[in-house]
Amino acid sequence: MSRVVVCGSLNMDVVVQSARRPATGETLLGATVSFLPGGKGLNQAVAAARLGVPTAMIGAVGNDAFANSLRGFLADSDIDSSGVREIDGPATGVAIIQVAAKDNAITVASGANLHFSRRMVRQEPQADEVWVAQFETPLAETQAILRRARTAGARTVLNLAPFLAFPDNLLKQVDVAVLNEIELAQATRAALRSTSALRQVVAACQKVRAKGARTVVATLGASGAVVVTADGAASVPAFKAKVVDTTGAGDCFVGALAACMAKGATPVDAARYASAAASCSVERLGAAPSMPTAREVSARLARG
Repeated sequence: MSRVVVCGSLNMDVVVQSARRPATGETLLGATVSFLPGGKGLNQAVAAARLGVPTAMIGAVGNDAFANSLRGFLADSDIDSSGVREIDGPATGVAIIQVAAKDNAITVASGANLHFSRRMVRQEPQADEVWVAQFETPLAETQAILRRARTAGARTVLNLAPFLAFPDNLLKQVDVAVLNEIELAQATRAALRSTSALRQVVAACQKVRAKGARTVVATLGASGAVVVTADGAASVPAFKAKVVDTTGAGDCFVGALAACMAKGATPVDAARYASAAASCSVERLGAAPSMPTAREVSARLARG
């Protein structure tokens, strides 16, 4: 088993639950609030670590109370946080997450995440490690880190979320690109929904592969996922779940995919495992705290 190294964002998630979202200008009483560790990078690291894979987190936080809480959470999750750098000035990233009717809307104040740089990465990538990145830290730094990891023989996973226009050569550093249907549509300018025909999704994934990614995984919510490689396309079914909060489900998928790859799984097998893990995560509140254990995922897989 190799190690998963996640380079990316760390946020404190302020989760507000209400029966509905307020209209513009309206004040809505009766909500509840929770402060939960989050950020796509942290979520993905926690997802991998809870599945029993050695995991390291690399990123940036501010000099504040939220930073201390996030470091403590990483330590409690058995994640190597020696690569998390504290910087003066910008605050630790914060995400305001409004949960209503089992769905969510998110506003992010990136803070220290926007000051993350390749110079903060003092750990040398090792062959067979799985290095993971997202789009919540500066693109140029992400590209440089992925290039460094691939040069060292590590496998690279890029979650193109939240979607940003990216350099044409970025995907040449990527072994596995992961996108949901919205991000896939943005990346290819195709009209896609989670209910789009399989051939349309596959065609869009092939466009992403043509830009350099060796494997493309499209996550489609309740419709499962599609994995497109040089050998063709495979459909991965979704697993039934009693949805409480969908926040972090995509991050759970990415972290679980990376963890499975670290154990030697093929992209298709890793995606099926990740789909099961994500179905477990939506049954609990929050992002990082909702990530399942290997035992929970195995039970979900057994139920089919």
